[in-house]
Amino acid sequence: MHAFEESDSGVVPMNRLNKDGEPSAEGEEGRLLIKENILQSSTHSTQSEVRVSQGLEGVRKAAKEGKEKQFTALLHHMTVGLLRDGFYVLKRKAAPGVDGVTWAEYETGLEDRLVDLHSRVHRGAYRAQPSKRVFIPKPDGRQRPLGVAALEDKIVQQAVVTILNQIYEEDFRGFSYGFRPGRSQHQALDALHTALTRKKVSFVLDADILGFFDNLDREWMLKFLQHRVADPRILRLIQKWLEAGVMEEGEWKDTGIGTPQGSVISPILSNIYLHYVFDLWVDVWRKKCARGDVVVIRYADDNVMGFQHRAEADRFLDELRGRLKKFGLELHPDKTRLIEFGRLAELNRKQRGEGKPETFDFLGFSHICGKDRNGDFAVKRHTIGKRLRAKLAEIKQQLRMRMHDPVAQTGKWLKSVVQGYFNYHAILGNMESLCIFRYRAMRLWRQTLVRRGQKHHLNWARLKQLEALWLPKPRVLHPWPSVRFDAIHPR
Repeated sequence: MHAFEESDSGVVPMNRLNKDGEPSAEGEEGRLLIKENILQSSTHSTQSEVRVSQGLEGVRKAAKEGKEKQFTALLHHMTVGLLRDGFYVLKRKAAPGVDGVTWAEYETGLEDRLVDLHSRVHRGAYRAQPSKRVFIPKPDGRQRPLGVAALEDKIVQQAVVTILNQIYEEDFRGFSYGFRPGRSQHQALDALHTALTRKKVSFVLDADILGFFDNLDREWMLKFLQHRVADPRILRLIQKWLEAGVMEEGEWKDTGIGTPQGSVISPILSNIYLHYVFDLWVDVWRKKCARGDVVVIRYADDNVMGFQHRAEADRFLDELRGRLKKFGLELHPDKTRLIEFGRLAELNRKQRGEGKPETFDFLGFSHICGKDRNGDFAVKRHTIGKRLRAKLAEIKQQLRMRMHDPVAQTGKWLKSVVQGYFNYHAILGNMESLCIFRYRAMRLWRQTLVRRGQKHHLNWARLKQLEALWLPKPRVLHPWPSVRFDAIHPR
């Protein structure tokens, strides 16, 4: 059997896959059918800011040139330098895992620690530790389980993510935006807005996968990885993290399936899983089965699709359920909706004697059928109401804890919070929501100051002075979606 010589990139032909005789996950479909803790969930930055060595650039070049190549020698790219870079992109104030080691503590004697860690990884003595299970409140009142990994696990995972990115960034589809280097939520929002206004979309499918991270099938995950990764040492590392389990209230639990949501490695594993389960399949479906326009935007496990024809949307939804079931997944029954939405939706519903078109939520914004100043179809986007209320509730709680802090200290903190909120939500057409948020944040601060007994200092002049000094004024910070989309995608 012909094989490439093992080089710096370490590649072999795809036909070296599945030597144990098990069927290829890709082969079954035919060759073509193929959220670390909450403070550390901004993984697109932690996955992209590590410096890429010349050897890793060779991996990326080989991945681009050979879409069916396997990489047999990847672990040697995990150098002390790569581990160091991975350490420095971790959040410094993130909560410690079961090891109890903080970022600052590990930095003491860092070089010796990294040399020892590098040695343990390469000689097979490294052991993955269970993640610490924590729960954070969701906007709907439920609790979201997160897994906080031990610090050394985060460092090694970050190094593996950097290596895997060189391969999979050449494979991932353009409509996949979640947790990828150089991609953001606003780019996904821009792409969706541009598609809804330029394509013949009359129906929108808002599809949410139920408990995706908790139900990811590990056997399928490893099979998917083996399409590109044939270095058993990298595969063993990933398997160790998947099987490390979680510690909850001092008790170890083997989850059996899934990957801890919030870990450094989870985002790229989820993208790889959905690349094979959803992205490649939907790409073929819309080319072979659809007659009208079909648009796709995916951010992690949250999908929005636009269809020109209702019959095709119904057919796709039915086949999608079957596709996901095959790989241990299902759509969320309450969060998955097929609605009439688009330039003709309001007219068609009016002719049938029905009300205004329904709205759908995506990445923090409610999307609404509307009109521009010329009376033409436009997509309006407003901050989701429950998200705004949840943020204000969080500010209220924090202000109570800071009640007796100096006014300037609290003002500085509140300024950063409000500005951070504006940085994400300050899009065209959302100015009213920004003004409401600023006004209510100021009102909460006033209530806190009154409660601590400074009522005689809070005349209107003083309030206006505090507001002008500490609360930034709302202004649009993001360009028109199609302008930014066209700049990024000039074709």
